[in-house]
Amino acid sequence: MASVLVVEDDQFVRSALIRQLTDASHTVRSVGTALEALREVAHVRFDVVVLDLGLPDLDGSEALKMLRGITDVPVIVATARDDETEIVRLLNAGADDYLTKPFSVEHLLARMAAVLRRARSGGGAAPSPVIRVGGLTVEPLRRQAELDGQRLDLTRREFDLLAFLAGRPGVVVPRKELLAEVWQQSYGDDQTIDVHLSWLRRKLGETAARPRYLHTLRGVGVKLEPPAHPPGAEPPR
Repeated sequence: MASVLVVEDDQFVRSALIRQLTDASHTVRSVGTALEALREVAHVRFDVVVLDLGLPDLDGSEALKMLRGITDVPVIVATARDDETEIVRLLNAGADDYLTKPFSVEHLLARMAAVLRRARSGGGAAPSPVIRVGGLTVEPLRRQAELDGQRLDLTRREFDLLAFLAGRPGVVVPRKELLAEVWQQSYGDDQTIDVHLSWLRRKLGETAARPRYLHTLRGVGVKLEPPAHPPGAEPPR
C-alpha cells in the first residue's frame, strides 16, 4: 500500500484514478491544480505523485521543476505529449517515469510498483560506506558524492546510477543489468539510460565524445573508471 497524490484537473479522470487506486489498496489524495499539489507535498509525505501536465494554472513541466525544488518524492508524469524531445525534457526536469495518455490502470500500477521499489531499495546502490574512483567519492549511506572535492548536486536517480557504476569500477555493466538493478525494471528502452547518462556526464564535466569517468561501449554496456590523466594534465606524447 502506498500514499499517492493524484494531480489531475479532469474530474472524470481524477475520480476514475481515485477509485481504481483505492481498489488496489492505495491511500489516495487528489488535487486539480499545480499550486494545490505544491501545498500538499509541502505538508504531507507521499510515496508517489501522479502528475498530469495539462493543468489549468501552471504547465505541468514547470510544476515538476517546482516539486523537485521541495521534495524528492517519485513523480510519474501523465502526458499526451509523446514525442521524444518532450519525454527527454521531462526526464531531465526530474520525472522518475512517464505514461502516455490514454493508459490503463494496470499500466499505471506497474509503473508505480517499479518506482516504489527503486525508492525503497535505494536503486541498488552499493552498501559500502565510501567508494573512491579517481577524484570521485561516493557515499551511498549518506547519498552524497563529490568530484575533486566539490559536492555534486545529483537527483535521486543520478545518484543511484553513479553509485551502482562506481561500486563496479572498470566493469562493463550491460544495459539490461542497469535497468534491472537501478531502475528495477525487467524491460525498457535505452532512451531512459541514455538521458540519465547524459545528465550525469554534464555534472561530471565530461561529454560522450570526451569521456573521463563514464564510458559507453556501443551494443555492450557502460563502465565507470578513473580517468587516464588527472585534470589539466597533458597525455604522454
